[in-house]
Amino acid sequence: METTKTNTPRERKLKGKVVIDIQKCKGCELCRTACKEDALILSESLNNKGYRYIIANNDLCTGCVNCALVCPDAVITVYRTGGKKKKIEITPGELKEGKNIISSIIAELK
Repeated sequence: METTKTNTPRERKLKGKVVIDIQKCKGCELCRTACKEDALILSESLNNKGYRYIIANNDLCTGCVNCALVCPDAVITVYRTGGKKKKIEITPGELKEGKNIISSIIAELK
């Protein structure tokens, strides 16, 4: 039985924005193979060097940076978006009392 991937965006905590220098991309498709979300496709158009280049669908990107890591020409940059950080405050009194700070941080994150 064969399974097929669907290119439908799903709700994610982290998202990514892929920026590709299309004039330097040689279309080797190593990034496309490394992308588990199928967020990268090969264009039908040619760049100035005569290569088909990669196009990113940022709605599918999770920001994993696998594509940028395998790119032999370093033409891919990934920016992670989303995933708001929570501010945790610890008072000097809590430090002096010896309160278990790690337990309180874990409780606040839940």
